[in-house]
Amino acid sequence: MAGEDDGGPGRDGTQAAHDLTLDELRERLASALADAAVFDGWSRAAVRMAAESEGVDPDVADLAYDGDRMLMIESWIASVDAAMVAAHPPGSFDGVKVRERIRRLVLFRLEQVRMREEAVRRAMAIMAMPQNAARALRTAWHSADLMWRLAGDTATDWNHYSKRAILAGLYSAVLTVFINDRSEQNRDTHAFLDRRLDGVMRFERLKASFTRPRRERFSLLRLAGRLRYPER
Repeated sequence: MAGEDDGGPGRDGTQAAHDLTLDELRERLASALADAAVFDGWSRAAVRMAAESEGVDPDVADLAYDGDRMLMIESWIASVDAAMVAAHPPGSFDGVKVRERIRRLVLFRLEQVRMREEAVRRAMAIMAMPQNAARALRTAWHSADLMWRLAGDTATDWNHYSKRAILAGLYSAVLTVFINDRSEQNRDTHAFLDRRLDGVMRFERLKASFTRPRRERFSLLRLAGRLRYPER
């Protein structure tokens, strides 16, 4: 029977650590690494702690990250992205309005980081460093893109880009409130999220009014002309 010792699947059905690619290894360690980062920050010490908890050779785990703190953070965010996609298969939002779809997806992501607020706080400080700006933006864009796709967005024009930029900013702001929220059941975070979503929806409606064909837009001059020269 195949087992961990001969390179086959382990007893729990997972692939043996020594058979994993570095990308697969980072995926396997992502959750444990986030837990360790609460205490040790995004560091080699956290990688070693995560490796030990997952039964992975610490030296191999260190090789997978090579001390790259952004890579550690990116792998965790990628694991949250993957969990979000897995939890919302096609049909999950049938009959649900777009605003509520986005709200549920944001709340799902917040639940994934609950009890890891300190790891998030440290991650955001690292991502805010000038040398990490480009990678942080790509990561935020990818997560926002996934949320919009899961919500059913099919825009391919400039709306595609504006929606993702707005949602990335919204999620970052909500996350900042969440990690500092001490209210009961995170009511302050939920209220903040709802206000921001209302603002986004108002903006989308306003934007739509300017992108409709000219004949469909409201025109005060056209209305005045019709009142003066009514159609016969």
